[in-house]
Amino acid sequence: MSEKPSSGELFGVPYNFDRPSLSNLLSAYWQPGEGMLVEKPFGVGYTLNLANWRSWVVLAVAGVLLYQQQSGDDSEDGVVDEAVEVVVDE
Repeated sequence: MSEKPSSGELFGVPYNFDRPSLSNLLSAYWQPGEGMLVEKPFGVGYTLNLANWRSWVVLAVAGVLLYQQQSGDDSEDGVVDEAVEVVVDE
């Protein structure tokens, strides 16, 4: 019986199911000179390259949006809907 490969590419998306080491994990997320997205050290797809400034912009925008969503939920709890009278002329 043939053994399946534990890393490679499927339909242009990389995958890697080799057991990662700590140094491999750290070097995968910090790759100076590479683009914003790099291959994940374990799993399927891509992840952010923290050595690229664009990744920090993406993380900051995501953090701001998350903060706005959580603070927006709190303000809606105190809102009381008032009854509205609708008059229809026939």
